[in-house]
Amino acid sequence: MIGSLVATAFWAMVPAYVPNNAAVLAGGGHPIDGGREWRGARLLGDGKTWRGTAVGTVVGVVIALVLNAVNDPASTAVGVALPRFEFPAAVALAFGAMCGDIGASFLKRRSGRERGAAFPGLDQLDFVVGALALVFLVDPAWATNVFTLPVIAAVVVMTPVLHVATNVGAYALGVKNEPW
Repeated sequence: MIGSLVATAFWAMVPAYVPNNAAVLAGGGHPIDGGREWRGARLLGDGKTWRGTAVGTVVGVVIALVLNAVNDPASTAVGVALPRFEFPAAVALAFGAMCGDIGASFLKRRSGRERGAAFPGLDQLDFVVGALALVFLVDPAWATNVFTLPVIAAVVVMTPVLHVATNVGAYALGVKNEPW
């Protein structure tokens, strides 16, 4: 039961887990906030760019389509009927994850934190909140079917663990400047 719950939660969130990493790799470009400030601090900062947001979203959608293509063998391998992604849900998960991260950047600037500064809790779940909020708004039937309360609970528990592990790994490989 727990294994199938974790498998479903992980599978359903992969299109939201990948976009921010893809955005970092795409990096650069024009900042979304255009350098604007509010109350003496940048709105978002140089780390939130139009290119990164677009690339992250596209990569998340492509990941969902790839998962759809391998759904049958993957479901058989894990012994669980893994969800298939409807296109609107795929876009909402990927773009929602990007929006959640952008929203967190705004909150970080408002709290006086600089780019890259840790904000425990927010750093680990910002994109989850954005992805879930947008997918429930855009494709509520799909979202309600896939993201049951137990699946959401599994996502909330496993995401911080995955987030910390992948960030520490990226830091060790020299891909990130800080391990959070």
